[in-house]
Formats: sequence, structure tokens, C-alpha cells
Amino acid sequence: MDTLSAPHPIPVPDGTDTEIRLEVNGRKHVVNVEAGDRLSSVLRRQLRLTGAKEGCLEGECGSCTVLVDDMPVNSCLMLAIQAEGRRITTVEGLSGPDGELSSLQQAFVDSGAIQCGYCTPGMVMAAQGLLLHNPNPDEPEIRYALAGNLCRCTGFQTIVEAVKAETAR
Repeated sequence: MDTLSAPHPIPVPDGTDTEIRLEVNGRKHVVNVEAGDRLSSVLRRQLRLTGAKEGCLEGECGSCTVLVDDMPVNSCLMLAIQAEGRRITTVEGLSGPDGELSSLQQAFVDSGAIQCGYCTPGMVMAAQGLLLHNPNPDEPEIRYALAGNLCRCTGFQTIVEAVKAETAR
């Protein structure tokens, strides 16, 4: 598909910074980016939203997962300029106004689905993306939705249990 027919064509800057507008966690931001800046880097460094981790920078681990227009995306693979005009939700955006955990985040805590915590934000966001589109998934659907996220600590069962617990609420 050529860029003219793509739903969100990628602007081709002239090598200088480009000003873009982002909506992140319901707030509007204007940031300056270079052509190759990853969304994950802009979120972490410019907006100070450090929940999405930069693990592999190759789209293999899922620790950088955020929602873009309610769809899970590896933010290390998305250029920041591709996110202009899109609605981005990070794990920080799931918390309440006073910092209270969302029910899904609490389900992860209650189920023991967090250990070192490095993968947790990406897992939570992948699960949130699933639940937005399928509020009552079965276990194979949960496992499929989480397949792009790696966890080396929990063995995944407690994570699946956390998502199941959220669907039962």
C-alpha cells in the first residue's frame, strides 16, 4: 500500500524537528520530534510517562505496549509522527484521578500477576486492549491476546488468572 492510500500517511520531514500533536491519556500535548523518534521514547523522555518500558526495541517483548485508538501497539515500533492525531493510552492513563489502580491493575495485584514488574505495564495494556473489544474472553482468547508479551517471572498463569478475575467483576 502506498503512503497516499494509507489511513495515516507518514510525513517525511526534511531532517529538522517536526512539531506534532498527541492526545495521551486524555490530555493534549505538543512535542517536537525527529523523523526516527519512536513513540516509546517520546512517551518516556518528553512526556515522562515511564510505564511503557523500552525492553528489546524490536517488538519482541511487549513491555512497551500502549493503546493507540484502543488497539494494543508496540510503541517501540511506532514512529512518534505516526501517532499524530491518534488517541494514546499508557498504563498511567488507567489509574484514577487520585492515583488509585484501575480494577484491571488491582486484579493483577490481587492475583499475584506481578513479580519484577518489568513486563506488567505491557501485559496490563494488552489485557486492557482485549477487554475493550471482548469483555468476556475465554482462556484461549486471553492467552492469544497476551502472546506478544514476554514474562520471565510469573509463568503467565497468574497473569491469565488476573484477566479472568477482571472479567468476573
